[in-house]
Amino acid sequence: MGEVWVRTLGNGLVRADRVTEISSTRGSRHEDSGYSLKVIVDGKGHVLIDDAGLQGSLPERLEYARHMEDALLLAIDEARESDASMVISYEPERERWSSAPVSVLTGRLPEVV
Repeated sequence: MGEVWVRTLGNGLVRADRVTEISSTRGSRHEDSGYSLKVIVDGKGHVLIDDAGLQGSLPERLEYARHMEDALLLAIDEARESDASMVISYEPERERWSSAPVSVLTGRLPEVV
């Protein structure tokens, strides 16, 4: 089994096996729209999503954020089943998580579709 990494909003990487918590809050800069999703690693928060455009009431936005948390957990579980080391990234234009082998991201091997 390879390692699983999660890409942060600032294009950093955190090891998925070191994540101790996933949390969501209202948008970091907006009270009436958006949400943020972060992971905690070694006591430090790493923002994965900061979506200021999501409309709706706070409970609706936080419910959507919980859906994204669940989707992240599923993506991590799927990536752990791979023999290759994987990187999980959030695709804001598609509003979903995707994973890719590290070798593809570093340009060592062509991606098999």
